[in-house]
Amino acid sequence: MKTKLQLWRYTEGALPNSLAFGYVFSMQALGIYLLTSGQLLTWFAGILAMTHSLVIAAYLIHEIAHQCLFQSRKVNRIVGEVLSWICGTAYAPIGRIQRMHMRHHGDRADVTLFDPRAFLKRTPNWFRKTVYLLEWMYLPAVELIMHFNVMTRPFLNDKFKNERWRVILMGLSRLVFFGSLYILSPWALVGFAIAYLLFLTALFIADAYAHTYEFFLVSDVNEKIEKSGRDQAYDIQHTYSNLISERWPVLNLLNLNFGYHNAHHYRPAEPWYQLPELHNERFSPDSPQILPYKEIWHSFRMNRLKRIEAEEAGDVGTGTGRADGFLGVHGVSFLSVV
Repeated sequence: MKTKLQLWRYTEGALPNSLAFGYVFSMQALGIYLLTSGQLLTWFAGILAMTHSLVIAAYLIHEIAHQCLFQSRKVNRIVGEVLSWICGTAYAPIGRIQRMHMRHHGDRADVTLFDPRAFLKRTPNWFRKTVYLLEWMYLPAVELIMHFNVMTRPFLNDKFKNERWRVILMGLSRLVFFGSLYILSPWALVGFAIAYLLFLTALFIADAYAHTYEFFLVSDVNEKIEKSGRDQAYDIQHTYSNLISERWPVLNLLNLNFGYHNAHHYRPAEPWYQLPELHNERFSPDSPQILPYKEIWHSFRMNRLKRIEAEEAGDVGTGTGRADGFLGVHGVSFLSVV
């Protein structure tokens, strides 16, 4: 008797995951349609639709990194590659994205193949000033550098030379996509560019304030690092739940519950739609590990230049303004540490 194949890893995930995927693809299509409408208000709406579809796609990749979506590893990998293309991050294979993110959990550290701080120290003064100017203007220059590094690494480092054709094909396919948008409407291409910058900023905020982990630069995905002292207690103490809203939990779906980060680190295989319940079981409303967006906005704004080359993430204090000394960390996005 043949065993019935199961698509989803968790049967209860069929509806929420189907809705999430449906949302991504429908909002991509709607976003393109609105961007080409020729009307200013609908053009702005198209930017928002495209931005948010990219955000949800990225956090579905995060779910795939944890094998939380599909029963089959092959299906996880294929869908992960599709989503990664949508997010403009398929220059690196989904397997490396998964491996580096698993290191983040296993090593309880921010582990990356590229350090933007060290890179900026080697660049000409005019380049550094340009990066500072763009970041002052709230444009994610450092995150763009991270992604550009992933694109160029196979041509600069022979360890990754087998990925050169992947980068070339990915680059050509994206050029075709951008060219198609331009043919439909030059303003559609401009709108998509704005949406992509907003997307990178949204991911940066969610990643930058999730941890005060140690930072390690490695030369390849398997290079071991010192793990002494980083136990589960360390993990809890240095992980923060950046909730979009405490009063209206439904708003945390805006980033697929990624803000319930302590719950996620407590049980990494827990799917996104069950994290609120796990969070409520494990953490009281007055837990110091809950650091909602209303407390990190000020730090995001006032530390946007200070964090660019900062060697430490800073600290979270107590009382009013407790996040002001928490600078946030560049270069730790699960899509660009690869």
